Amino acid sequence: MKDTENILSNPRDQAEEVRALQDTIYVIGGKWRLPIINSICNGNKRFREIERSIPGITTRMLSRELKEMELNKIIKRTVYPDSPVLVAYESTEYCTTFGNIILEMIKWGIEHRKMIIDKD
Repeated sequence: MKDTENILSNPRDQAEEVRALQDTIYVIGGKWRLPIINSICNGNKRFREIERSIPGITTRMLSRELKEMELNKIIKRTVYPDSPVLVAYESTEYCTTFGNIILEMIKWGIEHRKMIIDKD
């Protein structure tokens, strides 16, 4: 706790922490990014496979999110010049660096839902 108090007492460190949180939320935030990452990590490589694995996502939203995630080096898009052209998506090595965070978020979400349901 002492270390946390020291960090929080320094305004420069506080600003750096907030900036780091904002950067993280920007990259993985939103309703669709984590489900898309989860889908790709579960073996869905083609656009339609990813789309079918995420209830409620539109084609337009998936396309937009995939482009943004590619720009942020979270996923890699590969075009194979077959006939017809094949496009595959895969997570990058960089993407796997927050795999544990995603797993912890899933665990927390499961426990949270149980707590809310049990409260009623």
